[in-house]
Order: sequence, then structure tokens, then C-alpha cells
Amino acid sequence: MILPKERDPRFITIRRGGTLTDAHHQLLALWAATCAEHVLYLFEQANADDKRPRKAIELTRAWVNGEIPMKQAHQAAFAANAAAKGMPDAAKFAALAAGQAVAVAHVAAHELGAAAYAIRAVMASVAADETETAGLTECQWQRDQLPDAIRDLVLDDQRLRNYLCWFVFDC
Repeated sequence: MILPKERDPRFITIRRGGTLTDAHHQLLALWAATCAEHVLYLFEQANADDKRPRKAIELTRAWVNGEIPMKQAHQAAFAANAAAKGMPDAAKFAALAAGQAVAVAHVAAHELGAAAYAIRAVMASVAADETETAGLTECQWQRDQLPDAIRDLVLDDQRLRNYLCWFVFDC
């Protein structure tokens, strides 16, 4: 469970009583999609015929562009998560990253799930003695992709929810 019991108002849109602007919500979704797409090859190597995780990432961007409603994006999260079932860990975590990315349309705080699962995917794809380095490298790569407008928000969220996300943000 990567979401806290009490929702952070910084990840609730203004129209729902929080402080998150639509522009920042969209940036969170795009960053989450970027994190998930970076590890998508790990899923596709294991199951090239299953396009659900790739479609989830595409629909994340379609939602940001106003091309699909939130409900359609939310449904794609379930499809990407279902693609993870029965897969080796690296592929499973890559599919879950895609599911979390598209779920940002519904709940902005899923942005951290996309990043955390992407880090776990990379860690699961390497030898045991390389996991720490791989995780740190992926975490730093993700941080390098953060738009300035949401950088402080995401870094603070990583600090606050690191314990819920398997401590993968210690980079």
C-alpha cells in the first residue's frame, strides 16, 4: 500500500478541496508515465504480446492532453495491474509502475507508486549484488526527470512516504 491513510491535500485538486492545480496534476502524471516508460522494456521482454502496460502509459498522456476522461484512464490502471499477475518480478513491477502512472489521473498521489515500482523493477532485473546500485541509479534518474514546478512537492512526498514505498527513495 503506497497511499497513506490520510490524504495529503497537496495531492488533492483544488476543485475537490485540496491545493493541487490541474497543471501540477498533469505534470505529476507525465512524470509518472516517464518513470514507468523507462522500465517498460522489462515487461515487454517477458511478454511482448501483452500491450496493456504500454497502453496505460499512452492513456496517461492522452488524459493529460484532454483526449480521454479520467474514468477511462482509471480503468486502464486495472488492466496494467492485471498484466502483472504471474510475471517474473522485474516484469511484474514494470507493469505495476504503468498501472500506477495511469492511476494518477484518478488520484494524484499514485505518482510515487509509479516511481517506486519502476525502481523495484530495475532492482529485480539485476544480480543480487547489484540491486542497491541499480536502485540508486534509477532513483536519481527519476529525480533528474522531475519538472521544476513539481520537484519540491515530489521530493517531499518521497521523504514522507519512503517507508510506505519500500525505502526505495534513499538516493
